[in-house]
Formats: sequence, structure tokens, C-alpha cells
Amino acid sequence: MARLAQTSGLTDVQQEIVSTVRDFVDKEIIPVATELEHRDEYPQQIVDGLKELGLFGLMIPEEYGGLGESLLTYALCVEEIARGWMSVSGIINTHFIVAYMLKQHGTREQKEYFLPKMAAGEIRGAFSMSEPGLGSDVSAITSKAVKDGDEYVLTGQKMWLTNGGTSSLVAVLVRTDEGHPEGTPPHKSMTTFLVEKEPGFGEVRPGLTIPGKIDKMGYKGVDTTEMIMDGLRVPADRVLGGVTGRGFYHMMDGVEVGRVNVAARGCGVAQRAFELAIAYAQQRQTFGKPIAQHQAVQFKLAEMATKVEAAHAMMVNAARKKDSGQRNDLEAGMAKYLAAEYCKEVVEDSFRIHGGYGFSKEYEIERLYREAPMLLIGEGTAEIQKMIIGRRLLEEYRFQG
Repeated sequence: MARLAQTSGLTDVQQEIVSTVRDFVDKEIIPVATELEHRDEYPQQIVDGLKELGLFGLMIPEEYGGLGESLLTYALCVEEIARGWMSVSGIINTHFIVAYMLKQHGTREQKEYFLPKMAAGEIRGAFSMSEPGLGSDVSAITSKAVKDGDEYVLTGQKMWLTNGGTSSLVAVLVRTDEGHPEGTPPHKSMTTFLVEKEPGFGEVRPGLTIPGKIDKMGYKGVDTTEMIMDGLRVPADRVLGGVTGRGFYHMMDGVEVGRVNVAARGCGVAQRAFELAIAYAQQRQTFGKPIAQHQAVQFKLAEMATKVEAAHAMMVNAARKKDSGQRNDLEAGMAKYLAAEYCKEVVEDSFRIHGGYGFSKEYEIERLYREAPMLLIGEGTAEIQKMIIGRRLLEEYRFQG
């Protein structure tokens, strides 16, 4: 068992789940990840294996057919999966954010209809906030829903949907001005709609088009898409929670879970980069001895290991805080920020230790080098995290003068 990134205080069940996922990663993901990634191929066989393990229902309550596990258990599983191939963790992350939002905020009918099918992996979730022209400024969204009898008509263009093609349920945030007086703050006139669709590309239901996959530098295999709504009709009973104007709060609650997930991904990728570096450093020889015996390389390994350990500890703390029912936006923001930055640094140091071979597509570190940057921008950029952290610190340490 590796010494780094261990988690104290886990139950026997948690340990068994994480160990099972780690074995799956070692046997079913790591051997094929680089080949699939270079082909930008959706890992259907891996996803089917995760479905058999019950991972799509990990955090869904037992009454809806899930395992009813904690955010910590989920985060530790994500860490293991990202260690194998980060794209696979993206496939389950968006699914879980939608399931979490349904569990926390859905009506009884919505929970009973969606959660059992999501737990079984029959319905797969995606969520959508961003738009082509706004990036992190969620309050500036322009897509909207207009009430028409017992339905709403949705219009607008959304961007950066992970699982946009393969999902069959999208939680989408749009503006709804009905019932909100002039001058209502933008975040109080947003609503989350639960949009069901057929998996695939093109017009996946009347008024809804998923144009195709966005070609990316890394984070391949998983499909990232746009979504175009043009007269998309959605029944009123598919407003999340049954009440308009609450969508911004729903999404921010979901994103807190997502940020713990991104932190866990950073931990997993950094762990793998460290494993590759320390193994390579003991095999590669220069000047008559393994490069691991050169002090310059030992210093790098020491720094990398320390960063792996620190990021893991912060991620675990953020997950445990959310599990305890406390607000964790400060801890989740810190964990996401630190884990993403450290991941980038650990991957780069591993790349340097590999020397020229790090630049070769034959070596796994080349893939990690292209994957790490996504974590700097996913679920809110590093700059957004620092804004959130700064504001929360000023709330907590308000000067009493």
C-alpha cells in the first residue's frame, strides 16, 4: 500500500469501496487509458464496469436504489478514477451533481421518477450553466424560459456541457422573469429546468440540438458540447423543486460538490504523476547511477510528494465539512484551488524527470501534461476560487472597529 494520500477514520465499508475502485482502475483503466485518450474514444466498456460496481448510485439514498454513501466516499473514489484517467471521473461527476441537486432540492415526484434510474445508470446526468459569451459570470446568462400554459418555452445557447451527448437528462439554468418585479437581482430570477433528451448529437428532441463534440487539447474521451435551445418546450413539473427563481442557489449548491470533485481529480492526477516519476527515476541511469540518487531529483520528488499529501488533506477536509451539513464553500474553494495548482506543478516536475521521454506519446506523462490544465478552469477558474475565498475570509474575519 502506498504511503501517500491515506485517509484516516474510514469505516470498513468505505475502505472496501475505495479498494474495489482502486483495483478496477489498476486492471481496467490504466492499461487502456492512453490509447483511448489518443483516439478521443468514449470509454464505453469502462463506463459499463463502473455501472456494474454501482458507482452511478454511490451518493444516491438507499430508498432510491443507491448506496447512500457520503461525499467523502465519492471524492475518494473520484481520486482513484482520476489517477487512472481523469476523463472517466468527468463522466460520473456531472451525473452526481444533478443527482445531488435532485436529492437536495427536487420535488417528491422528481426524486421518485429520476433517482432510481440514475442510481442504476439508466438515466445519465449533465448540467449546464455557462454560455458562449459569459464564462464565469453566471449572473449574465441570457438564455430564458417563458411560461406558456402548463409549459415553459426555452430559448438560448449553452456551452461546455460535460456529457452533453451521452447524457439523457440535463439540468439547465435559464432566466425566468415571470413573477419577479422590475429590479429583481439577476440571481433571483433564474430557474433550473430538468430537460430529458435522447443521447446523441443533432436534434435530440424538438427544439433541442447538441451540435457535436468540442475538440479539446486534453480531457478527451468524455464528450464536451454546446446545447442550442430554440423553442424547447418543457412541462412546468420539470422546474427543479417546483418553484421558479431558485435556480442560482440550486446550481451553487451543486457546484460546491463539483469543486470537491475537481479537487479530488487534481489529487488523483498528481498521485499518478508522482508514481510515474518515482518509478522512472529508479530505472533511468545517468553518470553511472539511477537518477533517483541525484540530489536534484530527490528534491523534486520530495516537493511532489509533499504537494500530493497537502492537496489530499485539504480535499478530505472539504468533503467532511459538506458531509457534516456545514457550509463548505471556503474549504471547497481552497481545496479546488490548491489541488489544481499543485497538480499542474507535480505533473510538470514529473514531465521534467522523464526528460525527452516525457515529450513522447508513448509515455503516460504526456497525457497527464495535457489533462492537468483543465483543472485550473473547470468548476470555476483559479481566479474565481480566490475571489470566493477572499470574500468568505472577509466575512469570517470582519474588522470590529
